[in-house]
Amino acid sequence: MARTDRILMGPGPCNPYPEVAEAFARPMLGHLDPEFLELLDETGDRLRQVFRTANPLTFPISATGSAGMEAAFVNVVEPGDVAVVGVNGVFGERMCDVAARCGAEVVRVEAPWGRPLDPQALLDAHPSPKLIALVHAETSTGVRNDVACVGAAKGDALLVVDCVTSLGGIPVEIDGWQVDLAYSGTQKCLGAPPGLAPFTAGPRAVERLLARPQSWYLDLNMIARYVTGEGARAYHHTAPISMVFALHAALGAILDEGLDAAWARHRSCGEALQEGLEALGLELFAPEGHRLPQLTSVWVPLDRLPAGVDEPAARRLLLDRYGIEIGAGLGPYAGTVWRIGCMGHTARMRNVTLLLGALEELLGR
Repeated sequence: MARTDRILMGPGPCNPYPEVAEAFARPMLGHLDPEFLELLDETGDRLRQVFRTANPLTFPISATGSAGMEAAFVNVVEPGDVAVVGVNGVFGERMCDVAARCGAEVVRVEAPWGRPLDPQALLDAHPSPKLIALVHAETSTGVRNDVACVGAAKGDALLVVDCVTSLGGIPVEIDGWQVDLAYSGTQKCLGAPPGLAPFTAGPRAVERLLARPQSWYLDLNMIARYVTGEGARAYHHTAPISMVFALHAALGAILDEGLDAAWARHRSCGEALQEGLEALGLELFAPEGHRLPQLTSVWVPLDRLPAGVDEPAARRLLLDRYGIEIGAGLGPYAGTVWRIGCMGHTARMRNVTLLLGALEELLGR
């Protein structure tokens, strides 16, 4: 098996923190071992700090971030419910798909890809929705959507927020923004491999959990009896022990650094990357004021690529010649936009400098 060491500057995964790699070497424990349950509880405590919430039901779902999305919908949505969903990229579209599969009447509130959602349009879309859902950091475009103003005026609706690319990289205030259900992924700004979906459910959401959701595996009523409480835990599934070790270590690295400092590191790296790209004559895709520092979208300079090199070949050159991975555009922007991640342990100035130098060589400035 090849052991190639890449600098992962795509839209995820990122390079994990060294503490995370060390955590995988820990001896295996059983999923009901008291020592593991103590560590699982500590992981929940650390997630509460990073989510900025006091929600008791805060834990890592034993699956990737997409399972967090499904869990947020299947546990509160039943046929006929109205779900208002903001769509300005791939992951808003996926929210619509998941809600529709639950039988919801989906009310789409759209903005062009690369532009932020209008919070007031979300609030005005329906007089009494069961929930309002939006993506905080749209990974397909590098655009940040405003959450706080939606939470402040949501009324009786539950607010569901996708924090997959935002958690750990930019401020997320679950309690302060009155978010009822939120989920993330471990492979982005949290600096761990993919495999878990950090999840939190507030008291309003817990009160409205369906008694028997259509998913057995993602039934929060049953999972809660395993991941919360003291003493005997109800068996639900065999947790991915080593991945929980890894997340515990990643959260420890972030909290040891300080959450404000981690946000500042992502911000400074993102700003340096974006300024450097513009200095190379490249045009950023997302609008100023709503650009994510941890995920930068930029128009591909097709007219400046070497002769005979198209967009996929340019990314392959970066990979083969410099060991740097960046991401392609999605949907209508495949082949015309690059998505460059600066997340987790990858968010270091040395990586920004290396990528900008590689691009300068590649484009022949």
